[in-house]
Amino acid sequence: MGQVSFDRLYRYAELSEILQSYAAAFPQLVQLASIGRSYEGRDIWLLTITNSETGPDRHKPALWVDGNIHATELAPSTACLYLLDFLTKHYGSDPDVTRCLDSRTFYICPRVNPDGAELALADRPKFVRSSTRPYPGDHLAGGPSELQMEDIDGDGRILWMRVPDPNGAWKVSDRDPRLLVRRDPIETGGTYYRLLPEGRIDRYDGATIAAPRPIEGLDLNRNFPMQWRPEPEQAGAGNYPTSEPETRAIADFIAHHPNLNAAVAFHTFGGLLLRPYSHATDMELPQADWLNYRAIGQKGTELTDYPATSVFEGYCDHPKNVMTGAFDDWCYEERGLFAWTVELWNLPQAAGVKTPKLLEWLDDHPIEEDLALLKWNDEVLDGRGYVDWYAWEHPQLGKVELGGWNQICTWRNPPAHLLEREIERFPRWLLWQLLISPRLEPVKATAQSLGDRLFQVEWVVQNTGWLPTNGTQKAIEKGAVQPCRAAIALPPGAELISGQPEVSLGHLAGRSHQPTTPYYDHMDPTDDRSRVVWLVRGEPGMVVELTARGDRAGQVQQAIVLPSS
Repeated sequence: MGQVSFDRLYRYAELSEILQSYAAAFPQLVQLASIGRSYEGRDIWLLTITNSETGPDRHKPALWVDGNIHATELAPSTACLYLLDFLTKHYGSDPDVTRCLDSRTFYICPRVNPDGAELALADRPKFVRSSTRPYPGDHLAGGPSELQMEDIDGDGRILWMRVPDPNGAWKVSDRDPRLLVRRDPIETGGTYYRLLPEGRIDRYDGATIAAPRPIEGLDLNRNFPMQWRPEPEQAGAGNYPTSEPETRAIADFIAHHPNLNAAVAFHTFGGLLLRPYSHATDMELPQADWLNYRAIGQKGTELTDYPATSVFEGYCDHPKNVMTGAFDDWCYEERGLFAWTVELWNLPQAAGVKTPKLLEWLDDHPIEEDLALLKWNDEVLDGRGYVDWYAWEHPQLGKVELGGWNQICTWRNPPAHLLEREIERFPRWLLWQLLISPRLEPVKATAQSLGDRLFQVEWVVQNTGWLPTNGTQKAIEKGAVQPCRAAIALPPGAELISGQPEVSLGHLAGRSHQPTTPYYDHMDPTDDRSRVVWLVRGEPGMVVELTARGDRAGQVQQAIVLPSS
């Protein structure tokens, strides 16, 4: 098996080799396949993790996990690798892991966007939002000057450029010369700077510089069908829903795997467990789904220390500036999955600065908190995260200074030596989410002789999962899940006299929505069970095969021998 370290961000070739090595080392548990190819033709790898000896993956309730849909959000791929290692390492020794992989399935896609990630990890990196496909189109020659972010001095980093400008908005702090602070609205007479990302300027006219608008403007997490909006209503949305091969491959896989109950997508950054909706308040959720989301989030906070909230409530910078076309919204609204976006890592919180509303904090906070971040850099990162400003002769702007936060390994991803500490908190929550999924199991199976070669076959099955067999109420509303079914298969020479070969069991309840303690009129009806009776004509010793299956509750089979009179 390839050497794996969880304090690294892996390039595509090495990541592929690691995934192949796990599949080779654990053939009973791990299967590796490509579910499609990226814009540049790289495989989008998918791991199917289950004990194949206890049944096919599609016959078991499942959880989807992915990472790295955004190019520079690379730590999520390592989080997926950590989950893979955790499951294979603990199978057979940890009761929860063993029970989960014997009865359920993980689908893990460690790198949704291999092209963008490869660009970010290049020796001379370039940062794009997601895909490398030119979008919304080539810029016309003769247009305004535009800054294109890239590593202009070839040191393997993309930093900031501070450019002396009497009309600049920034000045050097008198508390720490490394820090730039806002110029007072009426202040004049000082030394001021214009702050720009490190890069070159297309069509520079010697005076104007437009905000960075890369040719590769796609955002794959705005390309899913849920409330998709075109440019310019939603930046980066693509030409139409799932127009991109990466999002189309994922949407196609999920749509064709009704055994999925939940989906978790790893991103950075924020230190948050985010759930739908991105565009509406919790009042729009069905009550049953909201209660279950709340319980899953509370467990997530207990196990990870990350607070749980909806995107709209906790990760939206303005109520009218909503995101649409997102993966988690589509998974929940159209497929009825309990979907989460995990925003790994929060640099301010690591430095002891609280950010109850991260996006608001980024816009406005006390200067003392920036000083705390620099102190953390000096003490925890030995000064490597924040680069002191140094002079550079820019080919177009002349004398500038480069420096500031090395974002790829501070803000966008955890520093290397803190990466494993950040990702190790998640496997137990993911395992718990899969173990609460519905699961059909037999309760009683009998065959009673009625004489004259007639037999009454009775079968009782139940849902042993915490969630109901429909998963979410939204799944029923959208027709994304069918009721559970039970079927009887007779051997040659036997005849079904009464009952249908296949019958509906309806949706079976789980154990969710229970109060903290039983109250005065509480009772537990057996709506988690269903009973089926068939009348069969046959011979003693014949074997009758019974099968129960649910889209999200798995499949169970049981054989009954017709008894002697």
